Amino acid sequence: MEIIGDRKYVEIPGQRVHELPPLLLRDARGVGDLHNVVGRAELMVENDALIADGRLDDHDRIGLAINLAEQYSLFLSHWAWGESILEWIRQCETTFESKPSLKPLLSPDVWPHAGRKSFVTLLEDKSVPRGDVDLENAMGYRLTFRQPPPIQFFSDKFLFFLRSSLAANAYQTWADASGDDPASLPPERFRFFVTGTEIKEV
Repeated sequence: MEIIGDRKYVEIPGQRVHELPPLLLRDARGVGDLHNVVGRAELMVENDALIADGRLDDHDRIGLAINLAEQYSLFLSHWAWGESILEWIRQCETTFESKPSLKPLLSPDVWPHAGRKSFVTLLEDKSVPRGDVDLENAMGYRLTFRQPPPIQFFSDKFLFFLRSSLAANAYQTWADASGDDPASLPPERFRFFVTGTEIKEV
C-alpha cells in the first residue's frame, strides 16, 4: 500500500498501463421526454395553490416554469451520469476479474460493494470532463432512484428534499458501508475512453 499525502493507493505489480472499458455516457434526454418539459412545468406551476390565488402574473409563472425545467434537467443529467458510472464499474469489475494482477484488488462482496468508491475517485483523479455534474451527487441520485422520477413529482417540497443533501448522504452512506476508506487506484496505471457527444481518452 502506497501512501501519498492523506491518500492510500493500491500497489499494482509491474509498470503496465491497464486499459479499462470505455465510460459510455448516457444522454440525459434518453431518460425523460424533455421536448415538452417546460410546458409540463408550466402546468405544474399553474396548478399550484398559490398560483390559483392569482398572486403571480404570466411573466412570473413562465419564470417559475423555466426554473423548474432547468432544475429537472440538471437532476436528469446527474442521474444519467450516475447510471453511466454504475454500468462502467460493472464492466471494470469484469476486466479486473480477467487480469491476474488486478483481480486481488476487488473484494468478492456482492454489488454494489462500497469498495467500488475507488472507481468514482479514479474518474475524479483522471479529470474526466463533466460540466456542471458532481460525480458524488450523480452516484447518490442513481443509488437513490433506480429510475428518475417524472417532472410531475418535482414540487417545491420535493425539490427541497433533493437539495437538502439527499444525494451526498446517499453516496456517503454507500461509500462508508465497508467500514474503512478503500485505497485509491493509481490514475497513472489506467487508461480508458469517455464517449458521449465526443470521444476523449483519459
